[in-house]
Amino acid sequence: MSIAILLPFKENYTSNQAGAVSLFINDIDKKSKFRNNCKIYGSTNTKNFLSNNYINIEINKSYFKSSNITYVKEFLKIIDKEKTRIIEVHNRPAYIKYIKKKFPNKIFFYFHNDPLSMDGSKSLKERLFLLNNVDKIFFNSKWSQNRFFLNIKDPKLYIDKTIICYQSTNRENINFRNKKKIISFVGKLNTAKGYDVFGKSVINILNKYKDWNAVVIGDERRENISFNHKKLKILGFKSNKFILNFLKKVSIAVVPSKWDEPFGRTSLEAASRGCAVIISNKGGLPETSKSAIILDEINEKNLTNKLDKLINNKNHLIKYQKLNFRDFYLTHEHVTEIIDNARNLFLRRLNVVLNKDSILKIMHITNFNYRFNGRLHYNTGKRINNGLLRLGHNVLAISDRDLIHQNKSIKDLSGIKSLQSNIFENYNNFRPDLVILGHADAINEDTLNFFKKNDVKIAQWFLDPVSKYGPDFKNNKNRILNKDKLVDATFLTTDPNSLDFRLDNAYFIPNPCDQSFEILENYKHDCENDVFFAMSHGVHRGQLKKGKKDNREVFLNKLIKKNNQIKFDVYGMNNIQPIWSDKFLDCLSKSSMALNLSRGRPIKYYSSDRIAQLVANGLLTFVDEKTYLNDFFSDNEVVFYKNIDDLSYKINKYKKDVTQRKKIAKKGKKFYFKYFNSTLVADYIVKKTLNIKNTKSYLWEK
Repeated sequence: MSIAILLPFKENYTSNQAGAVSLFINDIDKKSKFRNNCKIYGSTNTKNFLSNNYINIEINKSYFKSSNITYVKEFLKIIDKEKTRIIEVHNRPAYIKYIKKKFPNKIFFYFHNDPLSMDGSKSLKERLFLLNNVDKIFFNSKWSQNRFFLNIKDPKLYIDKTIICYQSTNRENINFRNKKKIISFVGKLNTAKGYDVFGKSVINILNKYKDWNAVVIGDERRENISFNHKKLKILGFKSNKFILNFLKKVSIAVVPSKWDEPFGRTSLEAASRGCAVIISNKGGLPETSKSAIILDEINEKNLTNKLDKLINNKNHLIKYQKLNFRDFYLTHEHVTEIIDNARNLFLRRLNVVLNKDSILKIMHITNFNYRFNGRLHYNTGKRINNGLLRLGHNVLAISDRDLIHQNKSIKDLSGIKSLQSNIFENYNNFRPDLVILGHADAINEDTLNFFKKNDVKIAQWFLDPVSKYGPDFKNNKNRILNKDKLVDATFLTTDPNSLDFRLDNAYFIPNPCDQSFEILENYKHDCENDVFFAMSHGVHRGQLKKGKKDNREVFLNKLIKKNNQIKFDVYGMNNIQPIWSDKFLDCLSKSSMALNLSRGRPIKYYSSDRIAQLVANGLLTFVDEKTYLNDFFSDNEVVFYKNIDDLSYKINKYKKDVTQRKKIAKKGKKFYFKYFNSTLVADYIVKKTLNIKNTKSYLWEK
């Protein structure tokens, strides 16, 4: 696999004469994790190339009249023999129409100049052609991007195809005591760069301040602007390495361009070396430094005044020097990461996985319960979603039940057809690498097959009980098996090997806790209640259902009756309504212990998400040993009980033994956050679904 990088024809890619484009490519290439995959192509008569992965394309002089076209054609001949995955073209949009014919669907383009000034992107038609035929377009400033989208209707349709990718430089520690009283100008010595204004202003300053000097680096053959002063040195053209070292000594750098510079490398480099920077408000120059002093009017008087103020106020001068250095962030590492991320995402679409820690685009479809106005905010779908985001993935969260509820109509009574359409639209705009389903029963077979045909991996997670002797067994079994053959992996909060039916590629996951949800530390407090328990007759109902009974009520009432000296705080039974969201946390915070009791006969490893809410909030939690969760937890993290009598004994024991109770509760919370947190669970789902080998071990994986 290779990435072919094409320079503009005749671009100088040498140590002594390299221009801004060559410097940018070389600097990024050195830092890129794709360095060993990149080959840089150009055509120049000079030698002493910047890097060993540069390939010079020799052009026959007889082709001089069409040299650019010949150059591109020769380049295409060479890379045709390579396994080229991405072609990156720099600053010559006219090349794209030739490259596109032979290598569609693998082109990145980089603008280093004003798009409206370049052949191949001047007209609206040309720019629309680029948007429709280039996979990613990089701009060196927001100003350049805005210029490109001039007169394009509804740019939002295309904006995701573009990236702001500034130029960069390295960052070095600066000793501000070594700064000399030097004012610098670096660049072409012409009126477009504002050299005429600089020269007049700096001579005024040099005449006024005897201990200050000025240094100019650059040349110009087309214009003859000349300034002479005994304290003004004109060094001519110098290498970038020389300039960067020299700027460490400079106190004030001036970039008074009169033309709209797309970015401005000089002001960027001056800021990185802790100079006080004076720039004009032209083009993308203001984007090069957050703390530059801006010239509203580019004239001798205005620039002289700005220089005068800095020189007269030493504290003011030092302030701007340090601000520029502190705020500088456009390092080679930062910009390389932007480019490498774009490469990663593109290569993933081509099923070229080069890095197991790649950033993924994930469509997460589950019930986020938006229609309940925050009452059901604390749910496992949100926890898993938070974990995916903490891993750095780009997650598009789709709440299927909310969409169904909102889109019911005469034409679509159930709202399910509208849901499929919505998912297709989201897919076309987002192009996910992975789809994760959580209890998304309304996603139909056609939709899943569509994902499969587009090489999108699919996972499903399922939290409800699937014990043969538990509630809703047949329904829950069918819900899982309905998608079993179409998904790449299934994740259950029950041991898959304990099921009474077979599942392909099924894995256990614990109910995850989340650092933003489980925020209590009950073990630190002397709580007013002893034992907390909460249940409901269905989360969507939100209240008790008349006539409905739950076997847990029988168990709880017996337990309460046996322990009248224990202060229970129980919700969702005995005519006490269930509690939700913030009220749930408030009530939970008032108990020192809690009972983790799920519906139905215990099955290996199954628990509702209640266990995460209890243990991870720092309550000493009692768990039925028939869940076999003692395969993970020890007795000093949660307390396991055999039966109601054993449970009664242990509740009374730990009510009295406050020290041990708090110690176990504290260890339980620590354990849960270390081994069963949402980031680990999300990572496990991703890695297993994509079949990515991982050196990381998961406590629950055997």
